[in-house]
Amino acid sequence: MFKYFSIEDFDCSETGENEMDVEFIKALDHLRGVCKFPFIITSGFRSKTHSVEARKSSPGTHAQGIAADIKVSGGAQRLAIVKHASAMGMSVGVAKTFVHVDSRKTAPMCWCY
Repeated sequence: MFKYFSIEDFDCSETGENEMDVEFIKALDHLRGVCKFPFIITSGFRSKTHSVEARKSSPGTHAQGIAADIKVSGGAQRLAIVKHASAMGMSVGVAKTFVHVDSRKTAPMCWCY
């Protein structure tokens, strides 16, 4: 179904649950192809009981199955993901060791951690 990922790549790290949106993974698969370097998913689906989600007033995009954090090593990888994900209409959050991408329904956003 996907060229670069298996659905298990997105399992919740605390519960093993996985309710990822297939269309989001297809978009991420396309993004991976455009960026031309391997993506390591450090956080995909998060159960509503996941320690990060449980602290929020309402579940975030990870709990909706429309977000992933991608491990990066260096500015070139960060830039490629930001550039191409933004062009695809995704929201992007940039950190030192990962880039968050999601397909929220509101206008795309960009932020730094």
